[in-house]
Amino acid sequence: MTVRFLIVDDHPLFREALQLAIQQGYQEAEIVEASSIAAAQEALASDQVFDLVLLDLSMPGTRGFDGLIELRAARPKQPILVVSAHEDPRIVHEAMSCGAAGYISKSVKKRDLAEAIQDVMAGLVVLPKGYEPPATDGAPSREPDLVARVSSLTRQQLRVLNMVRQGMLNKQIAHELGVGETTIKAHVSEIMRKLNVVSRTQAVIEVTKLDYGSILAKAASRENEKDAPPRS
Repeated sequence: MTVRFLIVDDHPLFREALQLAIQQGYQEAEIVEASSIAAAQEALASDQVFDLVLLDLSMPGTRGFDGLIELRAARPKQPILVVSAHEDPRIVHEAMSCGAAGYISKSVKKRDLAEAIQDVMAGLVVLPKGYEPPATDGAPSREPDLVARVSSLTRQQLRVLNMVRQGMLNKQIAHELGVGETTIKAHVSEIMRKLNVVSRTQAVIEVTKLDYGSILAKAASRENEKDAPPRS
């Protein structure tokens, strides 16, 4: 069975280095290259199935983790290995929080890069050597509070949030739901207020940490209970 990789990096020389690293373990691999997030989204929107995406965080036209979030939204179950020049533990931690399957520095030897690719393909989590999560100063996990905030959304707001997670624009969401774009803007504003975030990107980052499918199912169950006739 042929394995297929998508390399997302704007530097031709490093794309070539990644190709060579892939071929050390997968000589017959099919490799698709993308020099921008837009090109990567186009590849992911096609019928092609990729076993692994290798992504550079620092891509033209994107800031921070936006590229990773957009690709995760396009294919939520797609494994993505971040290959970046940034080695700050806080950046590694945030990338993993955004759903990366692994993180490796561009400065490693080609042999180590090849091994990292094979490990992620085998289902292992790859992190830089010596990596330690940044200290949280004993702060409690926000997850229970976040679950409560997401659960406070109406069923329609959950649907809108799910489409935002998929990278859809307000105009596209409005068309999909058969409502006006101003209605979607109002929903997005209310979603951000309830989640206590300041942007769509931050909202996506936060809910990536949760089992969103389970939350949607529970919301549907609540709605069904409301609609059910009273027992005699």
